[in-house]
Amino acid sequence: MRHAAVKAIEYVLPEAIISTAQLAAEFPEWSVAKIDAKTGISCRHIAAQDECASDLAVAAAQKLFASGACTAADIDYVLLCTQSPDYLLPTTACLIQNRLGIPTTAGALDFNLGCSGYVYGLGLAEGLISSGQASNVLLLTAETYSKYLHPKDRSVRTIFGDAAAATLLTAVDSPAALLGPFIYGTDGAGGQNLIVRAGGLRSPRSEATAHEEEDEQGNIRSTDNLFMNGPEIFTFTLSVVPDTVRRLLARAEVTFEQIDLFVFHQANRFMLEHLRKGLAIPQEKFLIAMSDCGNTVSSTIPIALKHAAASGKLQQGSLVMLVGFGVGYSWGATLLRCEQAIE
Repeated sequence: MRHAAVKAIEYVLPEAIISTAQLAAEFPEWSVAKIDAKTGISCRHIAAQDECASDLAVAAAQKLFASGACTAADIDYVLLCTQSPDYLLPTTACLIQNRLGIPTTAGALDFNLGCSGYVYGLGLAEGLISSGQASNVLLLTAETYSKYLHPKDRSVRTIFGDAAAATLLTAVDSPAALLGPFIYGTDGAGGQNLIVRAGGLRSPRSEATAHEEEDEQGNIRSTDNLFMNGPEIFTFTLSVVPDTVRRLLARAEVTFEQIDLFVFHQANRFMLEHLRKGLAIPQEKFLIAMSDCGNTVSSTIPIALKHAAASGKLQQGSLVMLVGFGVGYSWGATLLRCEQAIE
């Protein structure tokens, strides 16, 4: 039977870096040790003023092509996950197709999701490939959340970094799916807890939306900036992720012990450790790979997978659980079966 296989992953980070030490100097009431203990992040890469998510996505795709995994001519579908598109229209994936020289016979679309986006993208790619609509899907995840952050809002500046990742999914003949089953979840009631309130058609940017206010914790932002209600996001995560893990195991009819590696969205180390301990996942089976880039939203899982591949944790036959969760609220989980070692 025809199914999608993850063949290769590459990622890129912007050149500019903001270290934890630099943030500690900006916010002297927060020590380096305190920030490190809470986030597990030592530096974040920040896009240049004229550098967009599409630029990072193109660079990641070019790195993938340069690796020899495929060429632009091989791609017959482009999926771009981003919440920081170049324009309201046209579709950024269309612009990327042209910049990369991908054939005009290829499909291309954007989908607007955050931290669950990579899992959703894998689900879309599996559907396109297993149904015969595509044979080589280029899944791109790219964000420049830094452009939404107020420089005096430490609640988000300590966490988020910019990045893009490119994943090649290719059609293979396999008796069973190499991706899946997929578990999804949505609760739009939590949408106000991680949001950029101004800038869309509901609330266009104006002089009024640019008005800055200081919250109870001393963070400054306007409605033009990203707002995150950290405690509510934490509560949401602890409530949905364990149940999602159990549902996926039950649907896949595999045991907890059969999973070789757990790769969750790299939100922050504090949250990940709570999830790991609550689910009783052994440390050697649980990947945390964010210290040098921060929370890169939809790119955290592919970046972590690339780290796992480089360290030899993704061998032929490995069974990996992927779980994404966050803005929306939106969450998703799936199993990745490594047909061969991922490049």
